[in-house]
Amino acid sequence: MFSLSDCVVDLVPVDPTGWDDWFASPQEAEIARDQAGTSGLHVLGIGFAATDVPALLADMADGGGDTSAGSLPERLTRGEKFPGSGERRLGFELVGFDSGHWHTWTCIGDLVTDVHQATGVQPDLNGLIQDEQDARQAAQWLTDSGLGDPKVFLWAAALLTKPRERPSRLEE
Repeated sequence: MFSLSDCVVDLVPVDPTGWDDWFASPQEAEIARDQAGTSGLHVLGIGFAATDVPALLADMADGGGDTSAGSLPERLTRGEKFPGSGERRLGFELVGFDSGHWHTWTCIGDLVTDVHQATGVQPDLNGLIQDEQDARQAAQWLTDSGLGDPKVFLWAAALLTKPRERPSRLEE
C-alpha cells in the first residue's frame, strides 16, 4: 500500500521530533529511508491540484499546520511543478489534514464503501484512484458528506508518484 498517512503506513520523519514528514528532495528522502533500516519503505512524490491549494492552506492553518520555511504550506505556496521529470504516477489518494497529521480515506470508518456507494469510485489494491476526475469527485463528495468529522473536514485528491530511483550503492 502507498500512502502519505501514518495511519496506514510507517513514515520516516525529516526531523527527530517527528513533526515534519516532508523532505526537500527525493534524494534526502532516499538517504533517510536507507538510514531507517526498515524494509518496505518507499519514497513518494506528493502533489495537489493548484485549485485545491488555497483551501488546503486554510485548512492546515486552522488545524495547526506548521508554516515555517521548508514546511508543506510554504512549499504549496511556491506552486512547484509536479510531477517531476521521470516520476511514475501511482494514483490519487483521498486525504485530509487534522492537527498536524494526514488521514487517508482508508483509515477512517468505512469511507471507502461510503464513497463507492455514493459515487461508484473505488480504489485499486494500493488504496489509490487512477482517474483524476474520479478522485476529485470522490474528495468533493467526502467533504460535502461530513463523514470524516470530527477528524477531517476537507478532503483532497493527492497525486502520489514514485520518483526516478537512484542507483543502489552496489551499482555506484
